[in-house]
Amino acid sequence: MAASLPLGLSWPGDNRLRVDTTTDSSFHAYVHIPFCAVRCGYCDFNTYVSTELRGISQADFHLPLIKEIGLSKELLTLWQMPSRKLTTVFFGGGTPSMFEAGQIAAILNSLESEFGFELDVEITLEANPEGLDLEKLADLRSAGINRLSLGVQSFDEQVLRVLDRVHTKSKVLEAVSAAKSLGFRVSIDLIYGAPGESLESWRQTLGQALELGVEHISAYSLIVEEGTAIARKIARGELQDVDEDLNADKYLLTEQLLTENGLTNYEVSNWGEPSRHNQAYWESKDWWGYGPGAHSHIAGARFWNQKHPASYASALESGSPAQGVEYLDARTKLEEQLLLQLRTKAGVPAGLLRELGVPAELVAEAIGNGLLELGAAGQLRATLSGRLLVDGLVLDFLSKSKA
Repeated sequence: MAASLPLGLSWPGDNRLRVDTTTDSSFHAYVHIPFCAVRCGYCDFNTYVSTELRGISQADFHLPLIKEIGLSKELLTLWQMPSRKLTTVFFGGGTPSMFEAGQIAAILNSLESEFGFELDVEITLEANPEGLDLEKLADLRSAGINRLSLGVQSFDEQVLRVLDRVHTKSKVLEAVSAAKSLGFRVSIDLIYGAPGESLESWRQTLGQALELGVEHISAYSLIVEEGTAIARKIARGELQDVDEDLNADKYLLTEQLLTENGLTNYEVSNWGEPSRHNQAYWESKDWWGYGPGAHSHIAGARFWNQKHPASYASALESGSPAQGVEYLDARTKLEEQLLLQLRTKAGVPAGLLRELGVPAELVAEAIGNGLLELGAAGQLRATLSGRLLVDGLVLDFLSKSKA
């Protein structure tokens, strides 16, 4: 089960929020589809297998999502927000590819009807390789999906077993080949640091990933979340704990091999042709998150939905599925800008740290230690060494800030 939702104010009964109607932000949509065939041992997301969802039908769960889309249009009008077309749409989960293509099409038709799409709209769907074949992919392409994010994680069969993944290398090759033949942009997700994974195993996974010829690769270090199956196995001594030093070596190897093969790092865990949807998150643009447990950010207000699909659907029938809201003050916005944008290739304006009251000597020390560098345009960026420590570096800056 996913971690609990954040604390905040209760959602107002009249559905009115305090928002900045002068925003010039682009607009984005996230659609959360919470269904999975099997729960992976490392997963801490808000996902559910069939035995956990009595009374909830996957076959018609697109209907409450469409209902929330209509509600969002009503609320944005109520809040007097400017009319904006959607720049990106992202179907996440869960395993969104478990939805039928007709359900995906119905959701996209609703979003386009209510808001419209920019001409170059990016529409991404997360998928597992084992759930895809040429017919399924063709139907998804016809529905409007133009970018796929495939959960590959590894090409090492032992690692896949540790992570409770059920696909095979051949299935990945088949899915990617079919997707490329249909004109999809393809990204693959990899995870390094699984118990028992060697540096050589990771090297081979990277090599096989590069052979796929995809436009984008995400590589994430395994985080062992409390309460997950893999955490329990590590606690019982059935699996090795994560080796952070070995993970650092794996990250450096990732940077080397992907860069040598033309995939440039643009965010700590991402290489290649950027995901415009994820860039919207890092730049704190406006997005509406549809579905159980989904988070939204609209013009300085952040809010989140009821977590369980049944609670979400019931609350939606009663008026709104939103559970809570928080308003971001000026300080919080600056802190989040530092936390998110220092992870990117662009970095942050040096003046941001001064505005936050970060001691100049701390910044100078980080530069002197080779963790940060000053760009020609006056921005601070994490170096390769700094990427390994960037989150901790930001937390250190903020804990010692004088503002």
